[in-house]
Amino acid sequence: MIPTLSTPALVLHTTAYSESSVIAKIFTRQLGVRSYILKGVRKGGSRTKQNLLQPLSYLDLVVYNNPKTSINYLKEIAPHRGIPQSIAMARADEMSRHALRFFMTELLYKTLREEEPMPELFDYVVGAMHPQSPIPAAQLPITFMLSVSRHMGIEPLDNYSPREPLFDMLAGRYQYSGEHTLDGSTSLLLHHYLQAVDGGSPLPSATLAQRTELINRMLEYFQLHLAEFHNFQSHEILHSVLQ
Repeated sequence: MIPTLSTPALVLHTTAYSESSVIAKIFTRQLGVRSYILKGVRKGGSRTKQNLLQPLSYLDLVVYNNPKTSINYLKEIAPHRGIPQSIAMARADEMSRHALRFFMTELLYKTLREEEPMPELFDYVVGAMHPQSPIPAAQLPITFMLSVSRHMGIEPLDNYSPREPLFDMLAGRYQYSGEHTLDGSTSLLLHHYLQAVDGGSPLPSATLAQRTELINRMLEYFQLHLAEFHNFQSHEILHSVLQ
């Protein structure tokens, strides 16, 4: 008999499977990223509604856990108790909340591999999406990317100094000069964000253009340091709504 396991989870991606089912890639707190078949969910009258499977929907699952197969079945699925199913950011309008959710989902989907559990990262993501999160919506994409990079072991080294003021994308640290360095103002802004994320300093003030530039450069950084990270798209929508 296949054992079952209960776990909170976040939806990352769904793909149609057969005429009425889906395969969902889900970030679980207990098992990490796993793929599950939901039978009959696209059929009329299904007990499991497809709106439970929106990007970053926060769910309580009971899953079959057969370690010999890469795709298991879900036994039970329900919205997580005590918090809205699709967790929304507090200080953003509807379009901004959708853009942020898709950005965060795509980043996790293209970053996380089906390996071991990452409960600390799971808890961070849930906290970042909570309506009472202290991070302003406009600042969240950068702080989110830096926090995810830390959990993935590729966080930029914050060794900024007047002698080494330029961040080298390939080396992952600040240097005096180099072929892959950011310009001075973007390097300094990254330093201030790293101080805020890792050291508890206040978040820096930055214009939309400055934040956009740093987001774009950080996406390039992820691409350089994670082999399967490519074709990122949702940041274009994000830039258009986070003024």
